[in-house]
Amino acid sequence: MDVKEAKTGADSAKSKTCDTCGDSSCSATKQQKKDESTEEYAARIRLLSRLCRINHKIVVLSGKGGVGKSTVAVNLAMSLALSGKRVGLLDVDIHGPSIPTMLGLENKTIEGTAGGLLPVELENMKVMSIGFLLQNQDDAIIWRGPMKMGVIKQFLTDVEWGDLDYLIVDAPPGTGDEPLSLCQLIDPLDGAVIVTTPQRVAAVDVRKSISFCRQVHVPVLGVIENMSGFVCPKCGEITQILPAGGGRKMATDMKVPFLGAIPMDPGIAKSGDEGRAFIQHYASSPTAKLMQEIINQITATDKTKKLNS
Repeated sequence: MDVKEAKTGADSAKSKTCDTCGDSSCSATKQQKKDESTEEYAARIRLLSRLCRINHKIVVLSGKGGVGKSTVAVNLAMSLALSGKRVGLLDVDIHGPSIPTMLGLENKTIEGTAGGLLPVELENMKVMSIGFLLQNQDDAIIWRGPMKMGVIKQFLTDVEWGDLDYLIVDAPPGTGDEPLSLCQLIDPLDGAVIVTTPQRVAAVDVRKSISFCRQVHVPVLGVIENMSGFVCPKCGEITQILPAGGGRKMATDMKVPFLGAIPMDPGIAKSGDEGRAFIQHYASSPTAKLMQEIINQITATDKTKKLNS
């Protein structure tokens, strides 16, 4: 389905529930497995019932920390929200949740209802992060894998996402518990956006994210090369500080689409520190326009039906 049809599809789903849907192909109608307990079956159906109301699910990944993955996720989600789409932004970086800070939501807390947890709302966007559940923002979360998987499952199952056109998931760096949990729980994912910086030391690690996607059967929507040159705030000239072209070369070598390059722009750092989405508050800047061109490629079509992982 072309994503231009997403809003229409979601609108029609508003009047439906899992009891009245009637869609025999819907994953939420799956029968209980032979080796599945009644409790496990109920939990699985509850998860599927949440996910079937979300038309498109995209995860932002990187095998390397510090490459600007959260920046990409925030601006992708905000761009979609500003275009009129109903968007969810899920931050599953359990040990370093930065989404609340980047959107100016640090003091927000989560409320619960009989139906589940209510995400924080901003613009046309619903946001969920472990950061909203911390009593002190300086608290360290010291959890092993099973606890992390449990809270990710809770974010998907118990949060009242409602009808969404897109769910954008900001995953932590690497190919460990959290990305694996996401790919196992969100089935199917429309695909992954891979973020890297230009230098080889980053690209070597990020290549592993593409291999990871292939092993867990998640389509790679494309690679973004972030911090590709420095934009002078006075004259606008781009100076290559890091070796250029690493992201493009990696995409070519790994036979996945190259979506484009985003330069280092002081406005991106400033907007993140101020809790404002760059693509919204610096929309007229050349960098924001480059960012929007990349986002347009991601959302142009539903690529999951066309890409081979």
